[in-house]
Amino acid sequence: MKPYPAYKPSGVPWLGKMPAHWESKAAKFLVTCNDDVLTEDVDPATEIVYVEIADVEEGQGIKATTDMLFKDAPSRARRQVKHGDIIVSTVRTYLKAIAPVENPPDNLVVSTGFAVLRPHGVSQGFAKYAFAESGFINTVIARSNGVSYPAINATDLVRIPIPVPPVEEQQVIASYLDRETARVDTLIAEKGRLIETLREYRQATISEVVTQGLDPTAPKKPSGVPWLGEIPAHWGLKRLKFHVEQVGEKTSEPLAGVAYIGLEHIESGTGKFISSMDGTQTESESTVSHFCVGDVLFGKLRPYLAKAVIAYGDGVCTTELLVLRPNSMDSGYLLSCLLLDGFIKTVDASTFGAKMPRADWTFISNLLLPEPPAVEQQAIAAYLDTETARIDALLAHVQDEIKLLQELRAATITDAVTGKIQVS
Repeated sequence: MKPYPAYKPSGVPWLGKMPAHWESKAAKFLVTCNDDVLTEDVDPATEIVYVEIADVEEGQGIKATTDMLFKDAPSRARRQVKHGDIIVSTVRTYLKAIAPVENPPDNLVVSTGFAVLRPHGVSQGFAKYAFAESGFINTVIARSNGVSYPAINATDLVRIPIPVPPVEEQQVIASYLDRETARVDTLIAEKGRLIETLREYRQATISEVVTQGLDPTAPKKPSGVPWLGEIPAHWGLKRLKFHVEQVGEKTSEPLAGVAYIGLEHIESGTGKFISSMDGTQTESESTVSHFCVGDVLFGKLRPYLAKAVIAYGDGVCTTELLVLRPNSMDSGYLLSCLLLDGFIKTVDASTFGAKMPRADWTFISNLLLPEPPAVEQQAIAAYLDTETARIDALLAHVQDEIKLLQELRAATITDAVTGKIQVS
């Protein structure tokens, strides 16, 4: 699309020039903020639908809600909303948790961590894009205070200016963006479904090979383990504790420069690191466990997360990771066994503790695992290295495509909302 015929300085650094017939106004002249709040005299048995910061995803809006009684709700569950409102996170602003409120239930309540903006001097359709525009969002982040928990006061937030076209243009721009973002969102959703399919295929590939071997014609026998089913007839079964030594060496001494691994450094279900092991010891752990290259680390806290990985160097880790040193099983094959859905679900069903469920090593160590001959273990591990790398490359490609689509979506909003293009 073509630009407007004439532009003028907006007086707003992040906006730059804007169409000559547009204005820029502080948000406070265009919206009211935090109009409706629940009071403490609400009937404790009142049912509410609650939205917190984590329920809102950048560019995707409100993705989840929680039904609860007012008496059970957190003290921050207080802001009431209506159709047409825009909620903007004022805490952890880097999360960019901004969403329009569209056809909500009458009892929808959002966290006090949101500023609830209610348009009155600008059309609702245009406003939902203006407050989601990257220049506005980046200004909110830049004006936030605090490092680990950056926040902005709602009063300061509504001082930030936004571009204001004539009402007729606002409606045209909103209709255009509704149409264009819907197209992009459809493509993103399709790519998301492809990612789920690839992840399922990855897991199915691991499960089939680890429990059935590489020769589909090999005779089978019942394993006697419900989640394993049949296994090749020439394979054995042995409890995990006979395949590994559980390393219990711990320290509470500071270890400067030593690689540290926490649960947050391991991807769920993939057997891969999220970040490098080259990080240094952090202050967050008062006690840590030692590990060596080749050890297998398995997360006993919230085991449903399926956090397991092979260490490719020496270092220390959180005590929520079991350090398993293989003595009679290939570490690659062992890792694949520990990530099987059946194994993870069995371990998860044994946990104790409601808020921070943990599994006990005594239970885990007595679980039966298939035991192919050593040569087959190595062949299976090598095959899976190749196959999962191929699938992971496809996943990375699709994820890159989603990132590009998200960038296209954001750029489309910016171009239309700031007047870089003239929407007809």
